[in-house]
Amino acid sequence: MSEQQPAQDRSQQPERKRILTGDRPTGRLHLGHYVGSIKKRVELQHSYDTSLIIADLHMLTTKPTPEDIGRIGENARAMVLDYLAAGINPDKVTIYLQSAIHAVYELNLIFEMLITVNRLTRVPSIKEMAKAANMSDEEMPFGLLGYPVLQAADILMPRAHLVPVGKDNESHVEVTREIARRFNGLYGEVFPIPDVLVGDVPTLVGTDGQAKMSKSLGNCIYLSDDEATVNKKVKKMYTDPNRISADVPGTVEGNPVFIYHDAFNPDTADVDDMKTRYRAGKVGDVEVKEKLAQAINSFLAPMRERYKEYEADNGFVDQVILDGTMRMQEVANATLKEVKTAMGLRSVMNAISRKAENRRKKLAKNS
Repeated sequence: MSEQQPAQDRSQQPERKRILTGDRPTGRLHLGHYVGSIKKRVELQHSYDTSLIIADLHMLTTKPTPEDIGRIGENARAMVLDYLAAGINPDKVTIYLQSAIHAVYELNLIFEMLITVNRLTRVPSIKEMAKAANMSDEEMPFGLLGYPVLQAADILMPRAHLVPVGKDNESHVEVTREIARRFNGLYGEVFPIPDVLVGDVPTLVGTDGQAKMSKSLGNCIYLSDDEATVNKKVKKMYTDPNRISADVPGTVEGNPVFIYHDAFNPDTADVDDMKTRYRAGKVGDVEVKEKLAQAINSFLAPMRERYKEYEADNGFVDQVILDGTMRMQEVANATLKEVKTAMGLRSVMNAISRKAENRRKKLAKNS
């Protein structure tokens, strides 16, 4: 494990285009997170100035209790460990805690003035998030409705050019683009209009075959699962419900086992052969699942090694978060200063300060 690169070395690097992405600190990450966005983050960290947000303020939209907040630290550490195990390099990437960046609160408020309630109610994922949290429309907090606005503050604060996200957040980034255009049109060109990048497998179905992979549904294979756990989960995976024996022709399209083979098994020739035999009723689910478990375990093996290495260095993850948060505070303050200058808010306070200082000097001279 390498030591983190000093902040001054980062500042001397030539400016590159910027990425902002991240996750709510709900704990361990799973294969759906990986194919949805983490894979792209790992690939792009070498060519983009990348920031990963631990989005704990977003947790408050559905989990605001003291017990939920009390778990943020532990969940954040687990999540960052998964980032590092997946290949995120802490020397290249800024990982920071959202709630510790005071400028994001101010940007959020400013951006709330640039979007209508009617526009936010048309964001499809908001009602889905409320439903997942067992909230009716009457119970939905204003903060959940404004979730995309806070995301806009997150994305535009480092003036990101690209946002790798899962499919369910694509509509949120469109709100960010609208807010950026609105701000630039009113006050001048401060923000780039960020592009969205959806992962190679936008939505990975869970092992139950009924819905996307989700912690709350218990249909996940985690990046930190050991070999035995993966074997057990794959063995129980949903396949073709109409196939009662190995000699019955089966359906490959939409079959979770083959979706996972396509995503995680590099032996495409063997996968194609299994698909052919599956459609012809010449291979059983047992063989297909055994080969899938082998493929997933081979895929996760390097991550498990890195995970153990980082986990053994007690306090390293906390240092990564602290250093990243301090760097982001500087970036955020610079952006907020430019925002207020463009809007004219700084000139208002500057004029007040000058007049107050002139009065003080006048009183001091006459006393």
